Amino acid sequence: QVQLVESGGGLVQAGGSLRLSCVASGSIFNINAMGWYRQAPGKQRELVAAINRGGATNYADSVKGRFTISRDNAKTVYLQMNSLKPEDTAVYYCAARRGFSVVVSESEYDYWGQGTQVTVSS
Repeated sequence: QVQLVESGGGLVQAGGSLRLSCVASGSIFNINAMGWYRQAPGKQRELVAAINRGGATNYADSVKGRFTISRDNAKTVYLQMNSLKPEDTAVYYCAARRGFSVVVSESEYDYWGQGTQVTVSS
């Protein structure tokens, strides 16, 4: 089993930056790809960005050029968020999967964190 713990959320003004972190524990040898999803009130959860052990990445169009996903080892993934907009307000979830691809549906992720709130004020 794998546990994921997110941190780094908070309240920021539009145009500001935040850095989210996600640390995995447990059977981390099982993990290949990790990603960030978000869910805004009244909306479906959506992919923000994903990265695998080989460094391949996938980003949502809405965050390209503003957000950067990175991974410094097998168990920690970051999401650097710059030029934040009010529409980025959501609960951000860390996810991990045993598979290698970063271009998969949400249902392909095996493990999920509890989420961290990001609020961007205008």
